[in-house]
Amino acid sequence: MQPAYDAVIVGSGPNGLDAALALAEEGLSTLIVEAHEEPGGGTRTLEMTAPGFHHDVCSTVHPMGIASPWLRALELEGHGLEWIQPQAPLAHVLGDRVITLERSIDDTAAQLGRDGRAYRDLMTPFSERFDELLRDILAPLRPPKSPLLFARFGLHALRSLHGLARRFVEPAAPALFAGIAAHAMVPLDQLATASFGIVLAAAGHAVGWPIARGGSKAITDAMLAKLRAMGGEVLLGERVTSLDQLPAARAYVLDVTPRQLLAIAGDRLPASYREKLSAYRYGLGVFKMDWALREPVPWRDPRCARAATVHLSGTMDQVVRAEAAAHGGALAERPFILFVQPTLIDPSRAPAGRHTAWAYCHVPHGWTGDATRAIEDHVEAFAPGFRDIILARSAMGPAQMEAYNANYVGGDINGGISDLRQLFFRPAPKLDPYATPARDIFLCSSSTPPGGGVHGMCGYWAARSVLRNVFDQDPPPLARVNA
Repeated sequence: MQPAYDAVIVGSGPNGLDAALALAEEGLSTLIVEAHEEPGGGTRTLEMTAPGFHHDVCSTVHPMGIASPWLRALELEGHGLEWIQPQAPLAHVLGDRVITLERSIDDTAAQLGRDGRAYRDLMTPFSERFDELLRDILAPLRPPKSPLLFARFGLHALRSLHGLARRFVEPAAPALFAGIAAHAMVPLDQLATASFGIVLAAAGHAVGWPIARGGSKAITDAMLAKLRAMGGEVLLGERVTSLDQLPAARAYVLDVTPRQLLAIAGDRLPASYREKLSAYRYGLGVFKMDWALREPVPWRDPRCARAATVHLSGTMDQVVRAEAAAHGGALAERPFILFVQPTLIDPSRAPAGRHTAWAYCHVPHGWTGDATRAIEDHVEAFAPGFRDIILARSAMGPAQMEAYNANYVGGDINGGISDLRQLFFRPAPKLDPYATPARDIFLCSSSTPPGGGVHGMCGYWAARSVLRNVFDQDPPPLARVNA
């Protein structure tokens, strides 16, 4: 059959959209097929609680989005995307005090007592050369472009969080890094967990932790506008269960996890590769709550209102224990809570004078319990009267998260656990992790390097693999996309 398209992409999450954009930019005809009536995957914004209250179903805060070499090259601001920065990237509640990650390294270090100098010495090289560092981090395993910087990063990043904490003598800095590293949803006593804390903290200093005006949907809308301007097509409301459903194409690029890849295209893949995909491991789930609020959150410490993101985490040991409990199959008595209050800096997301907020805690994979009370009790402890200002709420456990997005297997929003074994070799050990043994089938989801986050680089690198393997084109160098 004569191909109707050069490439058909399954899934319109950030990676599917970015793969389509990278291919369209090289003059190829593309079609995106999306199961939902709304595009976007993890970057959708919906009225989940009450009319007029707009909630991001998954991601809200996007340090990797504003820093992504590929998203920056796309110049999405020309298609309506506007980033908004809070006063401080992050507030961390440490018992009876609050520490803020500030854009200024000095202002952050000033809160860390005797550890201020150690923090400054650690973070300055990585924040000052963040673009160079990110170019190597947001890539598949390959020789680094900045080898000395990457080697210096590796000396710290390959340590466990406990190993990183040994350079500090007071509890504040380890607690700050623990809350940030917990975003990885990996047991924090494991090797390489320090890397997540260092990278996201450096991002806070270098580019901030911004949100998109109007909701994360604005990121999707901007990418779609650019894709359509280049002739790309999008088909919504069509759930793909087999490649046979799709029009003929020279390449099929799937923004799905290994489980769906097996279901959709397993009959086209050799048994040895199917076995590797079947062994792919998924991580913790999340239990997420969204609230429509009558007024801003009544924080006991007003410093919490400086940031869109608040970690209700406590000490490093408390964060480590909470994450260990979830990995051990239980909800911690004091779970790690990530709290986001976007309307403090983007009032367009709620009716005049009203607010939205959301929070999640990490729960065991596929957990079926209800964490509503645990989360709201935790928030109430640091914001007395919080329950009194709730107008409406929405709760989504792992099953609801997976029903919303099939890529969130068991509630895992990262496309698979990112421990040392799967951080570089995902979904399977392979020189080109985006190409499957079938010459025309490729994977572009967060189950490929560099993993989870709204940065689109999984899609970008998958598109390069398609160009190389199917169209015999030499992909453009990263220098072309400001990386």
